[in-house]
Amino acid sequence: MEKLLMIVNPKSGRAKIRGELLAVTEILSRDYDVSVYITKCRGDATDRVKHIKKDEFSLLVICGGDGTLNEVVHGLMDSKLDIKVGYIPSGTLNEWSASLGISKNIRKAAEDILTGKETTIDVGKFGNRYFCYTASFGAFTNASYLTNQDIKNVLGQAAYFFEGIKGITNIKPLKLKFEANGNVYDDEYVFGAISNSFSVGGIVKFQKALVELDDGAFEVVLIKNPRNLAQLQKIIDSILKKDLKREEIEFFHTSQITIHGSKDIPWTLDGEYCKGKNKIVVENLHSVLRIIVPNDDI
Repeated sequence: MEKLLMIVNPKSGRAKIRGELLAVTEILSRDYDVSVYITKCRGDATDRVKHIKKDEFSLLVICGGDGTLNEVVHGLMDSKLDIKVGYIPSGTLNEWSASLGISKNIRKAAEDILTGKETTIDVGKFGNRYFCYTASFGAFTNASYLTNQDIKNVLGQAAYFFEGIKGITNIKPLKLKFEANGNVYDDEYVFGAISNSFSVGGIVKFQKALVELDDGAFEVVLIKNPRNLAQLQKIIDSILKKDLKREEIEFFHTSQITIHGSKDIPWTLDGEYCKGKNKIVVENLHSVLRIIVPNDDI
């Protein structure tokens, strides 16, 4: 029987995985010899993955939120391990899993790992770190790591929304320069995201026709500093309507982007804090992550 390692973050979301862990293990044990690892602190999932030996496991299952997923992918990329991944989302937002059509129901997500199909997904490299679905700065983006975990557990996705609203009322323009596709974007921005997802922070959402998760390219959105309340209202209206063709917004696709002047600007990678640098090169690693998604044909 093939071996499976399940990495579990017991504190993610409302800690709902605690009550479902036995059921999930029983489901996966139908087809696999299951080993379970419970994370103890931030970064623990990355360390565990880095200690996996070649051919030790044929499947790696993650039970946690987007941050836990990010840690596992970081370990896989650093170790250059080629292991198929299954994801059972049990976090608060679970933004990336929604893009993949993975069920929010823990038991259903486990079942789908057994019956699903394998696909490949792009991964972003941000300097020497990695992200699955977004690297972002400015308004909305610090909500995930500034919001207390206990508050996330009580309020759920609303916790991000309330923190995001606070971000809007305290907008500070950030002077940045971006180089991509032979073009230069040099302005003051209040928000920016380099993403491979249908939404960022649960607030900024893209039309599905604009996004491919395995096309070797990011979706980049940069929102300029509004000069007055009228421009701010236009930006908010654009976000609500998913209309990015506005004068106040830069939107484009690219496989690589260079960022200048971000040393003092905090970034978030898949909801986790990341310190900025004077110059950061962000690359799209095309189809490097093997992941199981639900099989719609069943």
